[in-house]
Amino acid sequence: MSKVYIGMCADFIHHGHMNIIKEACNYGEVIIGLLTDETIASYKRVPVLNYESRKVVIENIVGVSEVVPQNTLSYVENLMSIKPDFVVHGDDWKTGPQRATRQEVIDTLKLWGGTLIELPYTEGISSTKLRQSRDASGVTPNSRLKKLWSLINNKIIVRILEVHNGLSGLIVEHTECSHKEFDGMWLSSLTLSTSKGKPDIQCVDLTSTSQIVGDIFEISSKPMIVDVDNGGFIQNFKFLVRTLERLGVSAVIVEDKTGAKRNSLFAKNFQSQDTKEDFCSKIIEGKKAQVTKDFMIIARIESLVLGKGMDDALDRARAYVSVGADGIMIHSKSTSAAEILEFCRIFRKEDKFTPLIVVPSTYNYITEQELSTAGVNVVIYANHLLRSAYPAMVKTAESILKNERSLEADKYCLPIKDILELIPLL
Repeated sequence: MSKVYIGMCADFIHHGHMNIIKEACNYGEVIIGLLTDETIASYKRVPVLNYESRKVVIENIVGVSEVVPQNTLSYVENLMSIKPDFVVHGDDWKTGPQRATRQEVIDTLKLWGGTLIELPYTEGISSTKLRQSRDASGVTPNSRLKKLWSLINNKIIVRILEVHNGLSGLIVEHTECSHKEFDGMWLSSLTLSTSKGKPDIQCVDLTSTSQIVGDIFEISSKPMIVDVDNGGFIQNFKFLVRTLERLGVSAVIVEDKTGAKRNSLFAKNFQSQDTKEDFCSKIIEGKKAQVTKDFMIIARIESLVLGKGMDDALDRARAYVSVGADGIMIHSKSTSAAEILEFCRIFRKEDKFTPLIVVPSTYNYITEQELSTAGVNVVIYANHLLRSAYPAMVKTAESILKNERSLEADKYCLPIKDILELIPLL
């Protein structure tokens, strides 16, 4: 029989998939190239079902003779191996970002006289719409909790953006550009304090933080990392871990400093660093306090910020991992990424698996590709939504004062109609 190849994600099986498979059976033996979890995660969200689960579903569809992994968005590798007589696909890829992939398929099939068969796109249905419908119905704390580990295990680099209220959570949830999106949210102590008109001195209590987490989780399905500064005394930290885990927060980042909070990016920083031994004890007790294996405690190392040097930072990283830290955030206030890249290079020689997290606020010229190549797993854009909102609001306020009316300020504002439609009714 002739060989027929179909590439698909198949995270949500719907009648559009079934139509394509049914039609493909008319041309020969159907082989499904099932995109791997890593391949899907490279251009959109991590699939709900992992590869093996999706493979079992597809294998049991009538007409499918074989399922093989497709390890890239490009079809070429599998096509060269299988040399199918036909490739079947919906005609929706004639335009948009998949045009180049389509042309690549056509060019490859020409090598042995294969044919591309394009079927009319099934209107009104898509995996993206099904996923959005699922997310609109809400996400349980337990299902959200697991998402960060899944992202780290499947994506080249996990992209996290700061949130400080429900509206900023909506922005992170829905903003897409060039088929890229943010993978999760960072609740920053700096922007949370600032949004409340308070200094960044660890003055927002856990009750207030929990309320903000709840507000954001009502409108977003994405995982959250919470900045807990130094976590307070060990007993406080244990209670904090248990509370945030119960809410569905995926991770906390706790810094190895002691004393009253002072932001690391101040020109002069009078805080002292915790001893390695005491901070290890905090990590140990925090890990004991958590209930699930999915919650992450990420140790933030301040050695480079406080002038303690690279050797001290690496020594602490080894110690924190050895007592159970689920990830290492290496921090710097240098405008150059050189010391961060050096830390990553040395750390990755010794440890290939522990997640590395960076916050490139001061060395923001570096790209995600460069960070990924250095071994970074998670990049956090830690304060950009609030920082961009403040000057826009000031500009609007000044315009109203200057002109004694609001007409001229309209150009800075979202139309009222859009505000009313921004948050749909349940």
